[in-house]
Amino acid sequence: MALENDGANEVNEQTMCMCGRIAAMRTAWTENNPGRRFLGCSYYGRPDACDYFKWVDPSLLHPRYKSVMNGLLRNANREGVLEKEWKRTVLYHRIVLAIVVLVAVLVHYVL
Repeated sequence: MALENDGANEVNEQTMCMCGRIAAMRTAWTENNPGRRFLGCSYYGRPDACDYFKWVDPSLLHPRYKSVMNGLLRNANREGVLEKEWKRTVLYHRIVLAIVVLVAVLVHYVL
């Protein structure tokens, strides 16, 4: 169910985009609007999508909010990168260990 805030804190259900589809609720993660929700065409990114766009949340009035949100997003992204690197390192070590064990078994049976 799509919701729309038309500035007067009134919420409408089933907001339609310009191509006649129910608009999809999305969240902006840009530097200027981190975490701010908006309605857009549910076919966004497809050739048959319209350009419907309407903010649901009010503008971020306090610059500190943007700063804190962007800092949290950077930390979350950094943690995601570190987690991927950790998983890659663990996989690498498992592969190396498997090769060492395989070589040790082969050496044991050959000699």
